[in-house]
Amino acid sequence: MPDYNLETTCVQGGYTPDNGGPRQIPIIQSTTFKYATSEAMGKLFDLEAEGYFYSRLQNPTCDMVANKIRELEGGTAAMLTSSGQAANFFALFNICSCGDHIVSSSSIYGGTFNLISVTMAKMGIEVTFVSPDCTEEELNAAFRPNTKAVFGETIANPALTVLDIELFAKVAHAHGVPLIIDNTFATPVNCRPFQWGADIVTHSTTKYMDGHGACIGGAIVDSGNFDWMAHKEKFPGLTTPDDSYHGITYAEKFGQGGAFITKCTAQLMRDFGCTQSPQSAFILNLGLESLHVRMARHCENGQAVAEFLQSHPKIAYVNYCGLPGDKYHEVAKKYLPNGSCGVVSFGLKGGRKAAEAFMKELKIAAIETHVADARTCCLNPATSTHRQMTDEQLIAAGVPAELVRMSCGLESKEDLIADIAQALEAVEV
Repeated sequence: MPDYNLETTCVQGGYTPDNGGPRQIPIIQSTTFKYATSEAMGKLFDLEAEGYFYSRLQNPTCDMVANKIRELEGGTAAMLTSSGQAANFFALFNICSCGDHIVSSSSIYGGTFNLISVTMAKMGIEVTFVSPDCTEEELNAAFRPNTKAVFGETIANPALTVLDIELFAKVAHAHGVPLIIDNTFATPVNCRPFQWGADIVTHSTTKYMDGHGACIGGAIVDSGNFDWMAHKEKFPGLTTPDDSYHGITYAEKFGQGGAFITKCTAQLMRDFGCTQSPQSAFILNLGLESLHVRMARHCENGQAVAEFLQSHPKIAYVNYCGLPGDKYHEVAKKYLPNGSCGVVSFGLKGGRKAAEAFMKELKIAAIETHVADARTCCLNPATSTHRQMTDEQLIAAGVPAELVRMSCGLESKEDLIADIAQALEAVEV
């Protein structure tokens, strides 16, 4: 597809119909694909030819949608996964193994925090968490000789910290490792991390990309900018022969722009099977077609709600980088000049009990373990998504016990503010 503006790519990227072909991407709801000879299929298993043989690894519908996300992010290769968690796990595990080490921002989604600090630790992969506000010196100090990746979120869920991507990329590259950025909340509409030095981008497509609470999914996009062969000793999985594929060396055969995603598909998707269904990919594509329109409205509503909350006497604090005076306002002007997202986090002066009472009184906003939807929703992360974390870990992650995360949908901002006002009126602080 030519280098169109992002709005056009949202609508038409990833798939161009043949003459007389279907205008909408086709749903290839098939587990397997027919070939005339064993030799033809054998070439697929040897990674000597392009094509499809089993939808656990690749499916045409999923690849069309992955290609659209690749175009939106400005990458060289992409893949879909069954969830955002699977995308983050694959992106890290693709280059890490037992005995390796990760540097990660401490201000990340609670599920990802557990993935890295608990589950991957059981696999022998250690992590050092650093503040998203750390200095260059503090970030450098977190590295070890066995560090293989740096991880962070453009806008952290739910603390809403904004990462200094350029700084984290600079330090990661100085140590010869890639920067992996979860860009779920910003989406490529509001931030394209590759432009600031990130190497791999992940998404929970369940959120804004789908935008309607209809399908769970994830995506991984490779920028094609990280030179794996220049750091051959650090990444043997990409730079040395893979015996499970007849000695193929991914970085040599598929180049700098294709090695990462090919290995991720051929090895990890083959062995873990975290596949997105063609039906879910089709639904995701419908959401992507309006992403550029919806994000503007989410940001407008988020800004209006944040401004209202900031002036309310029962609110202790508001986290929203669009507010002048917010801790991340200046860095957001650099990375998110057109807006951040529709998620606002805040604390009530009455603490956790007041937060729970407030949410019970809401009429429009529903209490859900979800975010970034067309419908407004909210939750108290300390008792839900971050429930496994200690009070000290909650504070380090920027999600104190009283914090409420509100995801502003596409409703009237006047109605949202009125709903919040009546709920606050009923709460004693």
